[in-house]
Amino acid sequence: MSVPENLQYTEEHEWVEDNGEQVRVGITEHAAEALGDIVFVQLPEVGEQVEAGQACGELESTKSVSDLFSPVTGEVTAINQDAVDDPALLNSDPYGKGWLLEVRVTSKGKLLSAQEYSELIGD
Repeated sequence: MSVPENLQYTEEHEWVEDNGEQVRVGITEHAAEALGDIVFVQLPEVGEQVEAGQACGELESTKSVSDLFSPVTGEVTAINQDAVDDPALLNSDPYGKGWLLEVRVTSKGKLLSAQEYSELIGD
């Protein structure tokens, strides 16, 4: 299972790519595999505030509906409309084309290194 070294992770299986004052957020390959085929994505609107550790969207798969938790606090500056239109991108390319949102960060929640996340998932 892929756990890219350049990203940070949450215990709820989101990843964070830190680009300075903005971050890009998605779900991990582990989460995508656990969910199964993702068929619907609900994300916050651009301009909305999200709070670290709080639900900010939903992912629906053929198995269940799961909350998407924000790993950071800040303002949503972009959403990946391609992932909303084609939720299968979260399964096929969770660290690339399957990213979910970008946030201008005011604070971060508890983030794990790639090694810590690998240990969490038993990889």
